[in-house]
Amino acid sequence: MLRKSALVCVALLALIGLLSLASATVVAIGLHTAGVAQTFRDAPKPIPPQPAAEDRYLELLKRVLTRYGLENGYAPLHEPQGALRKWAYSTFNRAMAATGKQLVEYRPVVSQDSEEGRGWLVNGETMVGLKRLDNIQFCVTDVIRRKVPGDLIECGAWRGGACIFMRAILAAYGVKDRVVWVSDSFQGLPRPDEDKYPEAHLWSGGEMAVSLEEVQNNFKKYGLLDEQVKFLKGFFIDTLPKAPIERIAVLRVDGDLYESVTQTLQYMYPKVSAGGYIIVDDYGALPPAKKAVNDYRKAHGITTPIERIDYTGVFWRKEK
Repeated sequence: MLRKSALVCVALLALIGLLSLASATVVAIGLHTAGVAQTFRDAPKPIPPQPAAEDRYLELLKRVLTRYGLENGYAPLHEPQGALRKWAYSTFNRAMAATGKQLVEYRPVVSQDSEEGRGWLVNGETMVGLKRLDNIQFCVTDVIRRKVPGDLIECGAWRGGACIFMRAILAAYGVKDRVVWVSDSFQGLPRPDEDKYPEAHLWSGGEMAVSLEEVQNNFKKYGLLDEQVKFLKGFFIDTLPKAPIERIAVLRVDGDLYESVTQTLQYMYPKVSAGGYIIVDDYGALPPAKKAVNDYRKAHGITTPIERIDYTGVFWRKEK
């Protein structure tokens, strides 16, 4: 009798937890489902005419890296808040995983979001969107054209998509004398040092974790893992001060946290060649990142105007 009562209680709790998940549009799909119909609120824009094969290759690669026009709107359901909801979420997900299914939610695909890198990307290698990839292409091709010396680096690489694109640009134009540096902890964001950096952060540490092996495999998928790609594994405070990089032509900063952005600029900005570019991914979206950039520029007398890329990305050219 006692055992039956316990089972009834567990069943009721599971039912309550399941109902608490119903606030989202939730369905169960096969983990290997293919050919799910796509629904777009706005149609993906057509690829503009490109006179050169290199440019057509890079334009197509941007769409693949971001899955622009390829997403089907189904994404794994985010773990809910609250002990009961979390318990129900993990219980049902484990049960469904045993049958080859998982809990997902459906959101119609908004092409403009993909263009501007808004929202969480399920399958792509980068969340920066088409506009910020366009900016990377502009900056890298410009330093190649003007022969600005130095390598390319992104500090905060996630799945490696932006760095894959940098390497693709070098490959497309036959550039052999530059290296793409991929700098990341490969274990997620560091825990914010609230005593030293009291700025309010959205993160608590460990978010955005993608292993070095996964990033390397992403390069391999595109045939772009070679001797012109080097990895700096570890938190910025440990790796950047001793990074074996002499000069930088394009520095891309995507550290999210005040201290991560500050450390990147502190150790990498002096290595940026005159005429090179500094790109900041989170300037418009994350106040701590914006404050870190403004504080560094003010402390070092940098007055070059900041140019906006999209709702969050910015860049400027180093004058001297």
